[in-house]
Amino acid sequence: MRCASPLPEPLVDRVDTISNSEPLPSRAWFMVGLLWLVACLNYLDRLILITMRSSITKEIPMSDAQFGLLTTAFLVSYALLSPLGGFIADRINRSRIIIFALFAWSVATWLTGHATSFGELLLYRSLMGISEACYFPAAAALLMDYHRHGTRSLANAIHLSGVMVGSGLGGLGGWIAERHDWTFVFQIFGLAGVIYSLVLLALLRDRTADAGPVDPSGGQTPPIRLGEALVSLFSQKAFVLALGFWGLLGLASWALIGWLPTYLHEQFQMSQGRAGLTALGYIYSASLVGMVVGGVWGDRWGRVHPRGRIRVGIIGTLLAGPAVLLVANAPALGMVLAGLLLYGLVRPFPDANMVPVLCQIIDRRYLATGVGILNMFATLVGGASIYAGGALRDAHVSIGTVFNFGAAGFLGCAILVWRIRPQSTLSK
Repeated sequence: MRCASPLPEPLVDRVDTISNSEPLPSRAWFMVGLLWLVACLNYLDRLILITMRSSITKEIPMSDAQFGLLTTAFLVSYALLSPLGGFIADRINRSRIIIFALFAWSVATWLTGHATSFGELLLYRSLMGISEACYFPAAAALLMDYHRHGTRSLANAIHLSGVMVGSGLGGLGGWIAERHDWTFVFQIFGLAGVIYSLVLLALLRDRTADAGPVDPSGGQTPPIRLGEALVSLFSQKAFVLALGFWGLLGLASWALIGWLPTYLHEQFQMSQGRAGLTALGYIYSASLVGMVVGGVWGDRWGRVHPRGRIRVGIIGTLLAGPAVLLVANAPALGMVLAGLLLYGLVRPFPDANMVPVLCQIIDRRYLATGVGILNMFATLVGGASIYAGGALRDAHVSIGTVFNFGAAGFLGCAILVWRIRPQSTLSK
């Protein structure tokens, strides 16, 4: 009986200054551009359904609970399959996983436009959640493979800015449906994704011709096993802290976003449409700036200090808390809007730097798996926080009080991320 071979030494990154002599791959920023559009399509496709509720329910009658179940089915399948999607991306070619995911969810989007019953809609939304679960872990890991210098946070930030643009463009669904038909919206965006997946087939590549993650020593790392990945990740205290931080961050964020339009509608007598546009418009416009600022700042600080990116995340969460308190307690609308701008500016700081921080605290062979686990936890916690907010509302707790709890959550985030210690230190 053969003895199991010992596991390879962990591939944990040192601070970027150690590898500054290694040139940035020529296609590094080109990869960011290619994936930016995929991220945009990812969020656009998942959000267009909720913007066309009236148009869809006119042709496919369903209750409010059934319509809500369409989103729940997506979120549950997306969350539960994210770790598996990440593991597959760690084990085989990442670029092919991305292309497959885009093609699959685009086909599911196109099929949604041909649905004639609630059951078919539920099936296609579940399939979309399964296929989209493979994308973000693989994309994050691929970008980290290309950006092995002091550009990781900025590359990650630009990629995530595509999410914000896609979220904003999701509103086009309702606008197009009013002028054409709701089925046309799903068909046109689904077809666009299928075509773009064929473009990526010719252009998107892993950093090396070899399948699997890149070994900094120049060789190909052996295929990983799921059990090994889970043991490696959860044996790291820093990863457990990052998991708690990411989940609490999702809870605190959704406590605000989930109920902000309702708060503006009730507190300042805004119309429903204006409240929604104000809430998301102020936050997402500021977040586009904040994401890039957080990425640039994280890279610069990370070049000179092993905890530079962590500190940027701490600053973001510490400032997000007071911003939420201002929104919850300000007597004048102008002060509330100032709080929304501040929140939108600083809230992306930890988002821009989280994956680069993971590269410093876990074995990079399991990076996509780690991202998938964080993604799963944040999605489930975020969904639960929206439900909890509704339960508190039913118990006659004011939305302002819910926001105050969210502000306290950001303080807890800062405490958790402060305790994260990278495994590597600056070389002398």
